[in-house]
Parts: sequence; C-alpha cells; structure tokens
Amino acid sequence: MSGPLPLDPSLNDPAFALVLGGGNALGAYHAGAFEALSERGLLPGWIVGASVGAVTGAIIAGNAPEDRVARLRRFWDETRQHTGPDPAIPGRPRQVYNGLHALAALAWGRPNLFRHRWPGLWSALPFVPNDVALFDHGPMLDTLARLVDFERLNGGEIRFTVACVDLATGEEVLFDSARERIRPEHILASTAIMPAFPPVAIDGRVLCDAGYTNNLPLDPVFAGEPERDLVCLALELFSLRAPPPASLDAVLERANDLIFASAGRRTLAALDREYALRQQLRPDGPAITLVHSVYQAGADELAAKSFDYSPASIRDRWEAGRRDVAAISARVGRPGPRERRLRVVSLHGSGEPG
Repeated sequence: MSGPLPLDPSLNDPAFALVLGGGNALGAYHAGAFEALSERGLLPGWIVGASVGAVTGAIIAGNAPEDRVARLRRFWDETRQHTGPDPAIPGRPRQVYNGLHALAALAWGRPNLFRHRWPGLWSALPFVPNDVALFDHGPMLDTLARLVDFERLNGGEIRFTVACVDLATGEEVLFDSARERIRPEHILASTAIMPAFPPVAIDGRVLCDAGYTNNLPLDPVFAGEPERDLVCLALELFSLRAPPPASLDAVLERANDLIFASAGRRTLAALDREYALRQQLRPDGPAITLVHSVYQAGADELAAKSFDYSPASIRDRWEAGRRDVAAISARVGRPGPRERRLRVVSLHGSGEPG
C-alpha cells in the first residue's frame, strides 16, 4: 500500500510496538534499525522478540535510553571475529571470506555466545553417549548478565515479551514482563535453535527457539484488539524473495529462508482477514499500521550466513538496518482519512515495497 507511514515520536509508548525475528548472526540488522529509530526519537513501548530478537530486545529494555545503542554495539563488537581488514572485492572473494568466517565459528564457537560440548557431534558415532545438541550456549548467560540490567528490564519502562516453543507439545510459550519476571534463562531458551543448541528447562517445561514454527512473533501484539491506534514495526531477518538459485549452496540458503520466513507471511494474511471482519463490526475502532521490514541478504551471503560473524557482514547488516529505517522514515507523516483499520506495508531491503 502507498502513502506516508505514521511514524513520529508522538506515537511512542505504548502506541509503538517493535517485533524482532530470529536469525542468529543476521541480528545485527536489528541493532542498526534500532539505532536509526533512536536517532529519530522513536522508542517502542513494547518489544516482542524471538531468538536473537529476544537478545536484542533484552539489551534495549534492560538499559537506560542513553546506553542502549552503545550496549548493542558492544554486543556485536564482542561477537564479531576480528580477522583484519574487510575484503574490498565483492563477488566470489567476498563469498569465500564469509564462508571461512562461518566455518571458523562452527569449528571454534564464539566466546560470548557458544562453545563446543561433549559429546555433541561425536554422539553420532557408535558407543558414544547420546547428546541433543552440537554446542553449549551457556556463555550467552554471562553475556546477558554483563549487558542487561534485569531489574530495569522488569521495571516496566518497556514491556518485553520473549517467544519460545514447548519441545514436548509444540505449543508456543510467551514470557511477558507485564505478567511475570523475565530471567536470563528465558532469553537462553528463546535462542535454543536445535540441533545447534540444547533446549532449556524452565518451570517443568523443556523450551527451545520458536524459529521453526513462528520466527516473527507478531501474535502477542495482535492477540487482543488494541485500546488505541497502534504502529507496529516488525523486523524479519529471512526473506521470501530471492532470485532462482543457481548453486547447491544457494538452494540450501533458499530452503532455509523459506522455512524461517513462511510463518510470518501466513500471520500477515490471517491478520488481514481478521481485520477485514473487524472493519465490518466496528469501522471506527483503533487503527493499526503494521510495517513489515525484511532484511534482504546480499548476493555474497551463503547458506551458513546465520553463523557468519565476519566484521564485514556484521557491518553490512547493521548498515542495512539503519538504511531501511531511514527509508521508512523518509515517508513520515500521518495518513489521511483511512479506508481500513489495518494497513500493512511490506518493505524488502532499502525500503523497497513488496
């Protein structure tokens, strides 16, 4: 849909919700987007996150406004692999560079995120004890303890919701600071994408990453009708749009994208149908603008992009987030007389409508 987007600071708390999808190393896109939002005075009153989106949301909600971007930058500075100058040549050399960094992360882990576990992959061999994951993501707990003030996070300045899945039942499990106290273990459970990382037991339930079932957790924001007009910015890290694959790696990357991005498309379609009915029942009810901004991976990215912590890739994703929010903000303004209560605007890379 065309027209200006109603994004301005007067819509802050609680009329601005931010939904952050999962994607591991792709999450630097979230950080760049939030930096651009904060520069424009756009501060969400509610953050919903899954996986790395939950980590990003925790750092934002668990720090003072003036410290949030600095803490996000510190997180990604610690996460990136410091390997010297970035490659200046695009194309195949950059693909090799990205691939080597992804391979290095899988081979040696990332000190502030995850490390190898025993027996891990060795459990596939005969006579080796069984295991359920390749890596131990316990180091994430130390990182969260350093970068997040959980007293502030639970203090209510920003409502914060973490999305997980019950491994036994397949049900989505939501931890919401408006109802309960969020702990580091909740964030860890949301990042437990199998088989890379083990599930996390919390209050008698075994929980894991929601990525395979609902990687863009819009449902909490739209579970009930809002009390007043609402703007929701949803940042997705996998795209349904891409050229036809021409290599085996591109096929694997495309399959990965389709798995993680398809649930978001179905949710958007369901919301469109729901609000068409709400329009008939209560045409004067609160209006919603849902901006769906999707990170569009570059041609140099590979199937293992979620484990590519190279300095160049983190920088590019951060800048893509900034650029996409700037493209949205370039269309700032309030719409004229509305025709529908729900307005969905999907943007794919650099604010390109889709």
